[in-house]
Amino acid sequence: MNIIDESGILAISTRLQRLSEQLRKDGAMIYKSFGIDFEPKWFPVIFTLHHKTMLSVVEIANEIGYTHPSTISLLKELEKQKLIQSKKDKQDERRRLIILSPKGLELIEKMKPVWELVSKVLGEIADNENHLLAAINEAEEKIAMQSFYQRAMQMKKEG
Repeated sequence: MNIIDESGILAISTRLQRLSEQLRKDGAMIYKSFGIDFEPKWFPVIFTLHHKTMLSVVEIANEIGYTHPSTISLLKELEKQKLIQSKKDKQDERRRLIILSPKGLELIEKMKPVWELVSKVLGEIADNENHLLAAINEAEEKIAMQSFYQRAMQMKKEG
């Protein structure tokens, strides 16, 4: 056991990042094994646009839970890969509306069987004594009610 594992809850962010990186790395290898050139970091945007055909940049950021700058960065990558297209909103010229491109729609069809496989495998990984997904949902709900920072400042004040 390494020092990070031994540190318990103090290193939870590091442990979650490590888990996330492992899943992303393996996810990329799974896509590659199906002959699909796809970065797992693109998944939230592609999957969201697959289900909600046309969204603004702000709407996408809200859907995926990323900051506006992070979302714009992802959108630029996806536009460069020609997986999405954007157009100006007729009602509000400042707003850009994002849709999947024909290449993006074609990619979705190739990825559907991969998503089924990945979903089954991740379900198996998460299905443990403390059910990972349920635990993540609970933690996110608590943070939505009062952030990590807010809780720390409250404890500091009470302290």
